Amino acid sequence: MSFVTMMEGHLAWGDKPLLDNADLTVEAGQRIGLIGRNGTGKSSLLKVLAGIEKLDGGELHTQNGLHAVYVEQEPYFPEAPTVMDSLVLRGKLDELPDEKMRWQIQSRLSEFLHKFDLDENLDLKKASGGEKKKAALALAFALDADLLLLDEPTNHLDIDAIRQLENIILNEFKKSRSFVTITHDRAFLNRIVDTIWELDRGVVRSYPGSFEAYQRRKEEELAAEDKARADFDKVWTQEEAWIRRGIEARRTRNEGRVRRLEQMRIEREQRRDRIGTLDLNLDAGERSGKVVAELEGVSKSFGDRCLIKDLTLRVMRGDKLGLLGPNGVGKSTLIKIILGQMQPDSGTVKLGTNLQIAYFDQLRSELDPTKTLQETVSPGSDWVEVGGVRKHVIGYLGEFLFPPHRVNVKVSSLSGGERNRLLLAKLFAKPANLLVMDEPTNDLDIESIEMLEATLAEYPGTVLLVTHDRSFMDNVATLTIAPDKDGVWTSYVGGYEEWLKWRDKREKEEQKAAEAAAQADKSQKTRRRNAKPGLSYKENKLLQELPGQIEALENRQNELVELMQQPSYGSKAPEQIRADGDEMQKIAKELEEKYALWEELEEKQSLAN
Repeated sequence: MSFVTMMEGHLAWGDKPLLDNADLTVEAGQRIGLIGRNGTGKSSLLKVLAGIEKLDGGELHTQNGLHAVYVEQEPYFPEAPTVMDSLVLRGKLDELPDEKMRWQIQSRLSEFLHKFDLDENLDLKKASGGEKKKAALALAFALDADLLLLDEPTNHLDIDAIRQLENIILNEFKKSRSFVTITHDRAFLNRIVDTIWELDRGVVRSYPGSFEAYQRRKEEELAAEDKARADFDKVWTQEEAWIRRGIEARRTRNEGRVRRLEQMRIEREQRRDRIGTLDLNLDAGERSGKVVAELEGVSKSFGDRCLIKDLTLRVMRGDKLGLLGPNGVGKSTLIKIILGQMQPDSGTVKLGTNLQIAYFDQLRSELDPTKTLQETVSPGSDWVEVGGVRKHVIGYLGEFLFPPHRVNVKVSSLSGGERNRLLLAKLFAKPANLLVMDEPTNDLDIESIEMLEATLAEYPGTVLLVTHDRSFMDNVATLTIAPDKDGVWTSYVGGYEEWLKWRDKREKEEQKAAEAAAQADKSQKTRRRNAKPGLSYKENKLLQELPGQIEALENRQNELVELMQQPSYGSKAPEQIRADGDEMQKIAKELEEKYALWEELEEKQSLAN
C-alpha cells in the first residue's frame, strides 16, 4: 500500500532546479533515509511530502486520511511556561474535540519525554537545543502518525540520546508506519533504514538496503557513469573534428552523421556535472614534542558536582584522541584543562613543546559575521600559503566549494554548512600540529564528512576530537576517553565501537553481580524462614554462658598486654615470649568465634520472638 506517490515532480529555487522529473513512492512500513549534498533540495522535498510546499509541476498523490507529522531541523516552540505546555500548543492538542483522545496523546507524550530523560516541567526558556529536539521528537512519536518526516533528527543530540531515538524507532514505532529522515549520521542510517533515497542533480534514486549497501552500489554506478561519459566524449570529439575538416570533406559529409552530431551537442549541453567535492589539505607545521600533554591526578569540580576525578592521561604526538560522553559531562572542560586554558582543582598538567594549536569551535565563534569570505581566510592579502604552496584566495576558497562570485559575500549570509566549510578553510590556511575539533561534522553533508574524515586520519599531527557522529569517531580516533561514574574517566584503544563493547560488557557484569546478590539474599531469607524457631536447650544454655566466657578471655588478653608492656619483659626467656605470643593469637581467634556465635544465637532468638 502506497502512502505517497510523486510522478514527474518539478521544483525550483529561483532558476535552480531542485526536482527535475522526479518519481518516488513511500510504501506502508518503509523506513527511508534521504541523503544528498547540501543545497540539493532535501529539506524542500521533505516539506513537499509534508504538504508545506507545493510542486511547481508534476503530480503528488497522498493516501486518503494519511496522518503525517513533520519535525523540522530547528523545531518551533510556541511561547509557554514549560516544555509540556509548549508541546501541547505545538501539537494543537488543546484543540482536539475528543477529551479522551487528548488525554491519551498527552499520556503518551509524558512517556516519550521520560524515555528521552526530559522533564516535562522544564522551563522552556532554559531548554537547550538538544532538549528542544528531544521534546519535538517525543511529540512526533506520541501523535502516532502514519508517516514521520524527520529533518536531521540527530542534530544537537548526544550519543546516548541518538541511541535512545534508534531504540524507540526499532522497538516502539509500529511496523505498519513509515518515515523519511534526512540525516548525515551514517551509523543512524545503518541501524534504522531499509531504503536510501539519493537526491542528486534533481533526480531521486532509490536504493534498497542500508547505507553501506548504498555505498557499494553507488560506487559501481559512478564507475559506470565515468566510463560512459568518457566513451561519449571520445566519439563527440571525433565527430567535431570531422565536421570541421576542409571544404572538400564537408562536401561529402553524411547528413545522418551531421544530425547525430547535433543530437550529441544537445546531450553534451544538457549533461549535469557532479557537484564538486571538498579538496582538503592540512599543513601539520613543525613537529611538536613527543609528549603533547601529560595529566597526573587531575580533578575538577563545579560546586558539589565532580566532572573529573584523579585523571592520569598522556597524549602523544600523532594520537587521535576522541572524547565521548553525554552533553554536560565535562568534555569541553577536559579539553580546556589539556590545553592549559583552565586550571584543575588538583593534580598537574604539562604541555608539550613547540605546539601550534588550531581550534574548531562548534559555535563558530572564530567567524566574524561582518567580514567577507576573503577577509576571513586571508585578511589583507589575495594569497594563502598551505604546506609551502602559495595559492590565490579565490582558488583556495574554491577547494571548499565556494565559487568565485561569492568570495566577497558576508559571513552573515552563509548557511550552517557553508559556515562550517569556511571555518575549516580558515583553520587549514595556517600550519597546526594540534587540532582541536569540537563537533566538526555539524551541518556537513555525508560526502564532505567522509573527505574530512580521510584528511584527519592521514594527518600526522595530534587531534582532540569531540563528536556525536559515531562513524566519524570510529574512523578517526585511535584512542578514546569516556566518563564512567563519579567523575572517573577511562581510556580505550580505538573509537566508539570499542567503548560500546566495554560498556556493554561492564553492564552485563554489573547485572550478573546484582542478580547473584539478590539470589544470595533470597536464599538467606529462605534459610531463616525454614530454620527451626527458637533456641534449643543446649543453645539457650550456651547463650547464657557466652558473655562470661568472653569476659574471661578479654581479661586474660588484657593481662598479657600489660605483661608485654613492662620494661623488663624483653629479658624473659625466648620460649616464654613465644608462648605468650601464641596464647595471644589463640585468644584473639577464640574471641572472634565466640562473638560470631553470640550474634548468631541472638539473631535466632529475635526471629523466634
